[in-house]
Amino acid sequence: MPNRAHGFRSGHLRQEVAAAAARMMAEDGISDFGFAKRKAARQLGATDADSLPTNAEIEAALREYQAIYQDEEHDERIYAMRCAAAEVLDMLSPFRAYLTGPVLEGTAGRYAEVDIEVFADSAKDVEIFFLNQDLRYEHREPRKLTHDTPEAILCFDWDDIPVRVTIHESRVERRGGVERARLEAVEKLIADGLPTP
Repeated sequence: MPNRAHGFRSGHLRQEVAAAAARMMAEDGISDFGFAKRKAARQLGATDADSLPTNAEIEAALREYQAIYQDEEHDERIYAMRCAAAEVLDMLSPFRAYLTGPVLEGTAGRYAEVDIEVFADSAKDVEIFFLNQDLRYEHREPRKLTHDTPEAILCFDWDDIPVRVTIHESRVERRGGVERARLEAVEKLIADGLPTP
């Protein structure tokens, strides 16, 4: 009996942490599942590893939160961000550009950026391309975490929508584990998600 009670409390706390993390992602612009999870766990006093939800559980809670509290606004935001993504993907087509992250997944919160990955022989090639397009951007240094760490991150606004372009070496394009979509797939998502008047 005590084990069952502990399991119930642990499962309930796990749901609370997932819901709190989802709310932070939807309302505060947090895009990192791990960061949102840890912050929510601290706020709720969850110290047991069994109390921490998986990213999939947080994503489910995020979708539920957005459906309840941000339904129409969220749909319009995703549509606008995907349209911006398609324009940027089209512009960056010489660099094998992909949409990834919350805009692709349909979970982007109010302050999310459009995440674009490009694969180029050199980050300088992309920066020169931006300069030739007269596109003002901010250069961010990526954190060196793995051998697949990006070469550079360029951030800019596209019609008031924040965009982050992550530049990788050409050789890492085939790596798995990250959901990505080319322009054609994004255009299909846009066509399928046309807002109702």
